[in-house]
Amino acid sequence: MRDESRLSSPGRSVRRAVVTADPIVPQELQDLVAMDAAGAVVGFSGIVRNHDRSRPVTGLDYEAHPDADRTVKQLVNEIVAAHAVDAVAVAHRTGQLRIGDVAFGVAVSAAHRHEAFAACEEIVETVKRELPIWKHQTFEDGSAEWVGSA
Repeated sequence: MRDESRLSSPGRSVRRAVVTADPIVPQELQDLVAMDAAGAVVGFSGIVRNHDRSRPVTGLDYEAHPDADRTVKQLVNEIVAAHAVDAVAVAHRTGQLRIGDVAFGVAVSAAHRHEAFAACEEIVETVKRELPIWKHQTFEDGSAEWVGSA
């Protein structure tokens, strides 16, 4: 069913879908997807927190499979094709991150908020479940552990 409130069809553009060692700046992702047709820009930032299962965390190291960049592009393109969104930008970090660093960022623009929220949530959940990235957490007591797919 056509959305009669729009002047044109949703753009369904993937502006960025990367796995990167570079810092993620959420505002840059949002700026990439902003456009005149979009009445909503929804963002998600996955931040490195200072705890996991009641244990103090001091830092994380993300390692990615060599196919991770290709995989994130494929996952995001599939999700964008299924939603009435205008543009999407996604980035997941690799390497050593400190508490407070952005590990995963998503920005979605759409004509309406419900479309943007739905696509953003599906991207976050799908990438978390399927992207071949693993994290190695270091705890305050000096111990460390690998955690499955990030």
